[in-house]
Amino acid sequence: MKLRGRLAALVLLLSAAAVASDQSGSIEYQLGAGDRLKVTVFSHEDLSGEFTISETGTASLPLVGVLRLGGLTIRESERAILDALKPDYLLNPRVGVEVLNYRPFYILGEVNNPGSYPYVNGMTVNEAVAIGGGFTYRAKKTEMVVIRASDAEKSEQPVSVTSTVLPGDVVKVLERFF
Repeated sequence: MKLRGRLAALVLLLSAAAVASDQSGSIEYQLGAGDRLKVTVFSHEDLSGEFTISETGTASLPLVGVLRLGGLTIRESERAILDALKPDYLLNPRVGVEVLNYRPFYILGEVNNPGSYPYVNGMTVNEAVAIGGGFTYRAKKTEMVVIRASDAEKSEQPVSVTSTVLPGDVVKVLERFF
């Protein structure tokens, strides 16, 4: 009886922790132009394959045609493909989507080699600076800004070197005055 009560308390604690982590404000990746996807429709190899999201945010899939996937998360894109297949083509489809290649990120300002670079999953601002050749002697190493690809207003947000960089983001390293 004691063990059952402890297990129930543990399950309750773990489910509360899962809800807290979902509400922590972590940014869920949204698909965008240039992302290369692998779509798997289980038991239907002819409907599966690799697809690139176009500049308009769409991907052309077999049988269902053009779908708007730009701006959707991975789960939302799976659901959109599932909904497109379900009513007319397959009775009970199962769909999986994974990102093969993310769109690049950009680093500007006081770095030795500004430009666009391939995104590395889980990258921080510090790692982005390292990929960009490191800080110049004029760089303000404690103050940087990022323009999120998902931000429609394209506003600059102050970040620290430990902040996360997402695909399509623009990182600017500011210049110090002295």
